[in-house]
Amino acid sequence: MADKKMDIVPLYEWEMFTEPRPSVIAGPCSAETEEQVMETAKGLKDMGINVFRAGIWKPRTHPGCFEGIGAPGLKWLQRVKEEYGLKVCTEVASEKHVQECIRHGVDLVWIGARTTSNPFLVQEIADALKGTDIPVLVKNPANPDLDLWIGALERLNRAGIRKLGVIHRGFSTFDKIKYRNDPHWEIAIELRSLYPELPFFVDPSHMGGSKDYLLEIAQRSLDLGFEGLMIESHCNPPAALSDAKQQLTPPQLSDMLYNQIVVRDADSDAPEWRENIDQLRAKIDIIDENILYALGSRMKISRQIGEYKKNNNIAILQTARWDSVIAKVAEKGREYGLSEKFLGDVFNAIHEASVEIQNQIISDKIQ
Repeated sequence: MADKKMDIVPLYEWEMFTEPRPSVIAGPCSAETEEQVMETAKGLKDMGINVFRAGIWKPRTHPGCFEGIGAPGLKWLQRVKEEYGLKVCTEVASEKHVQECIRHGVDLVWIGARTTSNPFLVQEIADALKGTDIPVLVKNPANPDLDLWIGALERLNRAGIRKLGVIHRGFSTFDKIKYRNDPHWEIAIELRSLYPELPFFVDPSHMGGSKDYLLEIAQRSLDLGFEGLMIESHCNPPAALSDAKQQLTPPQLSDMLYNQIVVRDADSDAPEWRENIDQLRAKIDIIDENILYALGSRMKISRQIGEYKKNNNIAILQTARWDSVIAKVAEKGREYGLSEKFLGDVFNAIHEASVEIQNQIISDKIQ
């Protein structure tokens, strides 16, 4: 069971980021050479970035791929701090990684998607960080499992990590989509609703997998009200040893952040805005109440159908009937400008609830 609230230090009290949004963490996917790290860091410093990222240890699917330069690269991050005054951060996946980062003065660490999926490793990292003041960002697990994401956050918070936030980088998928990882924005929105106090970053680089999608993903994340972006930037992306297609040069990143992205206000005191938005929200509240009434009425009928099926020894699932319902819903939905995917998600959830009710009736769990 998830905790109702976490003990979190607000992002702008970390003394690493400044308002207004977005707070940006940028740097190469991997620290490859000292020259590459320093050249990229200088370019980012010149454009106003305060927090520099670089992967030191890289979890790769196949052996023989570039798996990061390892601990020697932490000395390059030290030099970035000393010469350019940037805060530096990297990914950790074990107690040893944490210890090396502490020894080299790393300012912030993040936990990657594969590590978030392993509670044993998260607990090991939480124990290693206990008693430190190092901020920690937790990427979503590889699979769309909100509870696993929350569990990782709870382990760190219970270890005394109060400078704690998240990075949404999308979820692995077998579906053919244009992005590298499926955004599943609804999961991110649910996490924000449950824990509004958590600082929230989005990683367009890993979500998109290509620089062609960085702007649209970054804009979407800011439109949703998330505070920050973690974006990969390399002084020479075509020569990068990992994820070359999703990295921007510092000048390209600067153009995106300062000339293309639109940062929207969280709210406004303008009378016209307040009057109109309050009226529209009141209308939505009425519609929502009608939806709840309709759902309640539908479930009552589902119970009655369950009784008839039980009395007549009929199977619960009637796939031909349901296929017909979905086809009619999709056709009717087009008249209202509703997408087939949206309607499929909604009505399949309703169907699952109806099936569960009927299953309970047939199993004599509801008298």
